[in-house]
Amino acid sequence: MARFTRIQVALAMKETGMVPVFYHPDLEVCKKVVKACYEGGVKVFEFTNRGDFAHEIFSELNKYAIKEMPEMIMGVGSVSDPGTTALYIQLGANFIVSPLLNEEMAKICNRRKISWSPGCGSVSEISKAEELGAEVVKIFPGSQVGGPKFVSAVLGPMPWTSIMPTGGVEPTEENLGAWFKAGVHCVGMGSQLITKDLIQKSDYQKLTEDCKKALEIIKKYRKK
Repeated sequence: MARFTRIQVALAMKETGMVPVFYHPDLEVCKKVVKACYEGGVKVFEFTNRGDFAHEIFSELNKYAIKEMPEMIMGVGSVSDPGTTALYIQLGANFIVSPLLNEEMAKICNRRKISWSPGCGSVSEISKAEELGAEVVKIFPGSQVGGPKFVSAVLGPMPWTSIMPTGGVEPTEENLGAWFKAGVHCVGMGSQLITKDLIQKSDYQKLTEDCKKALEIIKKYRKK
């Protein structure tokens, strides 16, 4: 059962501004990554549903987070069907993120009052997602959909929309500055933040520092 309400999830996304996105088949690596991000100030983390037995890894990772990082809000991304949605909700996911818009997923999340962020690539999809109850919509792939200019264009006629771009987001001042000046709610960051080189070297202290730096940049450019 989710420990955080969907309102708490949306507010935490807004407050911190960044949601790391990560998957690895080794549970111990996942634990170290989540811990490093938490120590860097991250409060919302998206485990990616990839690879065989990914749900088993998330189950143990979530239990670890509950015990060691009580303020960390763990959710699951890359979920594209209602069955998998229900599975992760049963394992305690606090939010579900999808690369696409699936109405049946919305129904399952809404019945359990779980935060649901579907992937959208047009104003019509964003409007449909909000009609289905999405508080924060994901634009994916962020840079290919249109980047920060797309966000600005959407928020003109739809200023109530909360957007989380994923794909093409980098932990640099230029990139993060552009997204937050455009008015995003938060950003999702995967391999640009948690790099393969960092994992290979087990340099988790660097990850902590990189998270701190990214959060400082976000704080600087966030629209008040």
